[in-house]
Amino acid sequence: MADKAPTEPSVPIQEGDTCDVMLFDPKRVDQARQNMPPERQVDDVAGLYQCLGQPTRVRILHSLFVGELCVCDLAQILGLSVSAVSHQLRILRSHRLVKYRREGKMAYYSIDDEHVKELFALGLEHVQHA
Repeated sequence: MADKAPTEPSVPIQEGDTCDVMLFDPKRVDQARQNMPPERQVDDVAGLYQCLGQPTRVRILHSLFVGELCVCDLAQILGLSVSAVSHQLRILRSHRLVKYRREGKMAYYSIDDEHVKELFALGLEHVQHA
């Protein structure tokens, strides 16, 4: 079950997509600039969404909504090797989307916090909205 790398959709420019004249509102431009988060936060948010842009990781997160699962459980659910699942879990952990605990020789994973569930639910709601 190999995932394809996400690509930007090719969208043709249509009439009305751009301004016909170069004119901007200095107050709105200034307000938008002042409200922009720091560069580090912008990069972190972009990285978070890039992490979520891989279908296997989305499936892992969705699987963990039932509760804590070990790596072997996730491998069975997804039909992947334990090694492949472990690799994806490391990436999800690096973005603080999942957390783990060890119990003997077993590693159990769960959703890091409620924000992850909310983020996922909003994304799903958005794609289901026609």
